[in-house]
Amino acid sequence: MLYSFADVEADDLAAIKAAENEIGTPLLAMQPVDLSPAPLDTKKLQKLKSLEDRLGVVLVAVKH
Repeated sequence: MLYSFADVEADDLAAIKAAENEIGTPLLAMQPVDLSPAPLDTKKLQKLKSLEDRLGVVLVAVKH
């Protein structure tokens, strides 16, 4: 299972911010995404890692 940032309504965001203040740490709202990771061979993984390093992001290869 993969996860992405959740799209939350304003009142839900307010509740999250209140919880952050109460527990004293930032929170990330995540939601499941119905995707599966794609299997990649070593050469493809190296290319992906190189691109991640260059762009400063995390890339996830998924099955069609």
